Amino acid sequence: MGRLIVISNRVSVPSAAGAAGAQGGLAVALNSALREHGGIWFGWSGQETEEFSGHLDMQRNEGVTTATIDLEAQDVEEYYNGYANRTLWPLFHYRIDLTEYDRNFGEGYERVNERFADSVYPLIADDDLVWVHDYHLLPLGSILRRKGVKNRIGIFLHTPWPPTRLLASLPFHERLVASMLEYDVIGLQTTEWLESFLHYVQKEMGLTVNLDNSIEYQGRRVIARAFPIGIDYAEFSEAAKSDVAKEAHQRLRDSVRGRKILIGVDRLDYSKGLGERFESFSRFLSDHPDMAGKAVLLQIAPPSRGDVESYQQIREDLERKTGHINGAHANVDFVPIRYVNRGYPRAELAGFYRAANVGLVTPLRDGMNLVAKEYVAAQDPEDPGVLILSQFAGAATQLKDALLVNPHSVEHVAETISRALDMPLKERKRRHAALLASVKEMDVLHWLKQYVLALSGVEKGSGALKSDGGPSAADPELAAQEESAKLGATEIAGSH
Repeated sequence: MGRLIVISNRVSVPSAAGAAGAQGGLAVALNSALREHGGIWFGWSGQETEEFSGHLDMQRNEGVTTATIDLEAQDVEEYYNGYANRTLWPLFHYRIDLTEYDRNFGEGYERVNERFADSVYPLIADDDLVWVHDYHLLPLGSILRRKGVKNRIGIFLHTPWPPTRLLASLPFHERLVASMLEYDVIGLQTTEWLESFLHYVQKEMGLTVNLDNSIEYQGRRVIARAFPIGIDYAEFSEAAKSDVAKEAHQRLRDSVRGRKILIGVDRLDYSKGLGERFESFSRFLSDHPDMAGKAVLLQIAPPSRGDVESYQQIREDLERKTGHINGAHANVDFVPIRYVNRGYPRAELAGFYRAANVGLVTPLRDGMNLVAKEYVAAQDPEDPGVLILSQFAGAATQLKDALLVNPHSVEHVAETISRALDMPLKERKRRHAALLASVKEMDVLHWLKQYVLALSGVEKGSGALKSDGGPSAADPELAAQEESAKLGATEIAGSH
């Protein structure tokens, strides 16, 4: 196998801060893969320029080469704020009521994907593996094919994939999906999103899906598979043991003066169900007056996409709701909801997680949700907290020993909060042990290895998808192929 060329909307440049836990698990894993295997991480710099020049800013940091380009203001508005975040993001999260269809958005999306292709094309050598990430760049593979790239190219979608009838509301949806079939590997987070994708290509495009979930398209074999992403367990557990984490744990505990702590950590987004979560906590306090003044919800919600009107609206709504709930349940020395609009380094978050009696992870729809896995990894096994998890998060397919809830039901979540706070230690330990085993086994390096094995083409005889864990382990041919590829995969995934 050649180098790994990672392409995403934004690039995470490795630094000393990353080692201290400021970077996310995905960035840590991809930087690790690029250091070990060689290659380039390409994407948008996050900066705007008056006129697009295609200039590449090449840097090498901590053994990883990155290449970034600047975009024009019109590009950012139409491609990023527009088609990516006002069209595809709400649609892929089942929010058709918030989905905006604008021809200029679509044109900007295609234009920027062309600019990405023009800029990255000269960097790709003959035997490189090209790995594209997420909904911002769905058609990029087909554009690279038009330019003559014959390399193995894959895409991984970190979001859900919507049901066929929802996707069919998108103008030119057939063209968008047809462009995705120019990839060799299409990866999704769970079997649910995979089944939705395969249903679309069967019903809308009339294509045949083979038993191994491959699709024959214009003389090519395209693999579609679920590759559930995990956290870098080793890195995160080390962060949780750090002095920074211990100080954060103690600081939070001291501040609540013996009260029970519930924690939510989410990017400020309507898909996260924060309004419903606040209402559920308020209902819990109303239904359990004996808990008045005895439980605190800490909600950390860094703002995002501030240029998009729907995100401005959700921030205003949550601030109003927080004020209303606190006004109803607070007293002179107690405020039930601590709503914080800022982010924290991962080591500090690990300390906050460990201090919390309950982790509230209740998105209305989520591709995976790694906060749920981080919460589990941060707990004290001798006195663990309880994870309350939305049944509509991708993580629910793996973390079955969490308390699964319907986040749309205020009553259900409120009752589950009460159950979690009253749960005996023996049950908490049993549930946590099962959750931790899943988090450790299905970590980000397992995800990385499985995807790169597929992308490298060693799975030519792969069996049908058996579970969210990957291909059927009962397939002896696949097992032999994976064994023969072990050395190359270890080079990619073994540095952590």
